[in-house]
Amino acid sequence: MPNAEFLHKAKKNKNDEFYTQYGDIQKEINAYLEYNPDVFRGKTILCPCDDPEWSNFTKFFAQNFDTFGLKKLISTSYAIESKNVDWDWQPTLFETENPLFSMDKTKIKGKIFTLTKDENKDGKINIDDLKWNYLEGDGDFRSEEVKKLRDESDFIITNPPFSLFTEFFMWLIESKKQFLIIGNINAITYKEVFPQIMNNNVWLGNGMGRWISGFIVPEGYELYGTEARIDKNGNRIVATNNCLWLTNIEHGRRHKPLELNTQTQNIKHSKHKEVKGIGYKKYDNYDALEVPYTDAIPSDYEGVVGVPISFLDKYCPEQFEIIGATESEGKGFSHGLWQESSGIAQATINGERVYKRIFIRKLNGDK
Repeated sequence: MPNAEFLHKAKKNKNDEFYTQYGDIQKEINAYLEYNPDVFRGKTILCPCDDPEWSNFTKFFAQNFDTFGLKKLISTSYAIESKNVDWDWQPTLFETENPLFSMDKTKIKGKIFTLTKDENKDGKINIDDLKWNYLEGDGDFRSEEVKKLRDESDFIITNPPFSLFTEFFMWLIESKKQFLIIGNINAITYKEVFPQIMNNNVWLGNGMGRWISGFIVPEGYELYGTEARIDKNGNRIVATNNCLWLTNIEHGRRHKPLELNTQTQNIKHSKHKEVKGIGYKKYDNYDALEVPYTDAIPSDYEGVVGVPISFLDKYCPEQFEIIGATESEGKGFSHGLWQESSGIAQATINGERVYKRIFIRKLNGDK
């Protein structure tokens, strides 16, 4: 089963247990620290979908609490089991080693973990200093209890439930907080997400695709795909290759302009057979040039071009403006491509629909 189909199946079945690897978190966070070493200093970070027994986000920020100069770390976990007590329940290490723990399954709730400077015992703050307690409710991010924690935080950083990505994203936008989350690449074109990207309120993080090396999955998940594996620690890893980091935290890479060639140079030297020796096509139903690869964008074309959604990984807002997008998820982004009578929301070439495209235009003065 292809990895993209695996994620689609996971979303359909509401399987949300994809745990981010520690190394992938570290690699991504380092990009923001390189741009601004004090980005987290004196700040409160909330990880709202993270039990540190299973998730690496809390572990990472707890172990780097002093290094980053954090003020406070808050982590909440969702007690899925509280919805149904007739299950084969196994208490976590945090629970069994704490006097708050109760064997009464009907009282199982979400958990909250906190870490502050004041809780330091040995001169160095790390995961061993985490304090935990039960929440009043089940820890659902939509609850008023977790919303209150969101509103007192500066940053929200997590891998949200895959089946609730859109709702979680809007929960973040509502908060007006800085955030860093993981999502599927196709989330770029969601009607809730794309306007935020087009208006430069949200952008891609430092890495996408194979930059994220894979997710840890529980025993019950089948290891699909050629890159699925079991690591040296016995973790079951699924590499989806179609995920990305989405953020509104500044990093320097997004301000590096693409180095581009002219139309003539691309037609003569492009490594892509769709362009080399052939040239560029135009859409039947929209006044824009079809550019099937980001590195084939011509530097000397002044009009609108349609590019793959993966272009956003290289998007520099000082070099290009985003005009719109094809509309497989909803109306309002195509700036004239949508045909109300036919319902066509995709660009076509010789009558054939082209896969999702983002429409961009080079800013004046850029070469």
